[in-house]
Amino acid sequence: MDPLDVMMNKDNVTPYFQPIVSADNQLVVGYEVVARMQTDEGPQRLDWFFEDKTIPDEYRLELDDHIQQRALNAFIETDQSAILFFNYDAALLLKDNGETFLSRLESFKDQGLVYRHIVLELKESDIIEQVSEYKHFFTYLQSLGIRIAIDGVGQAGSNLDRIATLKPNIVKVDVAFMEDDALPHLYREVHNSLSMLSRKIGATLLFEGISNFNQLNYAWRNGGRYYQGVYLQPPKPEFVDATCCLDKMKKDFQHFIVFERKKMEAQLTLINEMNARLKMAMKTIHSEDTYDEMIMKVARNCDEYAFRVYVCNADGFQQSSNAEKDLEKKWVLLEEGRFKNWSWRPYFLENIVRMNIEKKGILSDLYTDIERDERIRTYSYPISDNLFLFLDIPYDYLFEQEGLL
Repeated sequence: MDPLDVMMNKDNVTPYFQPIVSADNQLVVGYEVVARMQTDEGPQRLDWFFEDKTIPDEYRLELDDHIQQRALNAFIETDQSAILFFNYDAALLLKDNGETFLSRLESFKDQGLVYRHIVLELKESDIIEQVSEYKHFFTYLQSLGIRIAIDGVGQAGSNLDRIATLKPNIVKVDVAFMEDDALPHLYREVHNSLSMLSRKIGATLLFEGISNFNQLNYAWRNGGRYYQGVYLQPPKPEFVDATCCLDKMKKDFQHFIVFERKKMEAQLTLINEMNARLKMAMKTIHSEDTYDEMIMKVARNCDEYAFRVYVCNADGFQQSSNAEKDLEKKWVLLEEGRFKNWSWRPYFLENIVRMNIEKKGILSDLYTDIERDERIRTYSYPISDNLFLFLDIPYDYLFEQEGLL
């Protein structure tokens, strides 16, 4: 389709509304406005038109105005309990300091439009290099009640510090690029960081592009409060009933909760098993044993659980060698680990304090072991107030046990 064809048939371009559903109450809480052109083959997407920088600015602004006018006309006839997302080209917005956009909203204010129900959505890739230019503009819009959403966050690398500077109200993450049965753990770590950032700056995390059960589960597990995608509801030319996803989401959430409970139970079971095993192993250790002799005894007693065992003190300095399984599955001592410091690792000191208070072992979350390049967990166990055992559990073992991955 040619851009000129679109402009000559502007009356055939209509707004569609993509529902956004909240995890809080499983109700539709908002809509993203998207453009569709009515053709003989059915409605056609026009994302390309607004994203193509070679199309003259005046064309894109004119079509933007056309779509937003129609969307606002439809919106003010509702009870306005929902929020309305408008996509905008960041460069065009900054070109006139948002006057075109604000004038359009102002023209509907007398008809009852409330600014706090409007969300201005901009792409991270368009604004991230000019944070200082957008920061004050965002603050001004937010002072009027307009909310800011940043779209496509996390896809082009980590710009969390800049996102934090802009303080958006909503952070949007697209999961559409992920395969149904292969959600990469690399993105999981990025999105976990985004979840923590959103919480710290008071932003809502929205996952879009959800087209299947697994992607909704992924969004739920990674702190998503709002969800959007064809799995829930496709874009439609009209507003939908707020309860249209209620039954589906309640059913899916129940599956998620049951599964997560099973995972927690599996982890607690493993913790209890390893606590019992280590108590038995500690009975075989004599006061004159060196740290290396100690870890070799522990390693043999916990052979089915671990591939690496070592001892650290409360400051994080490793006191022993590494006891590791070689290629023949035999335990050997590797001296190079001795006296390394691990206090820089996330949660290390927190876990040390917890073990001293609770007097029991702790199982880590999943992470990638640098040397083996595989997903593992680490079990840490208090020997005394100043000495702690660490057992690294291999992926193979975790894979064989239900609920540990």
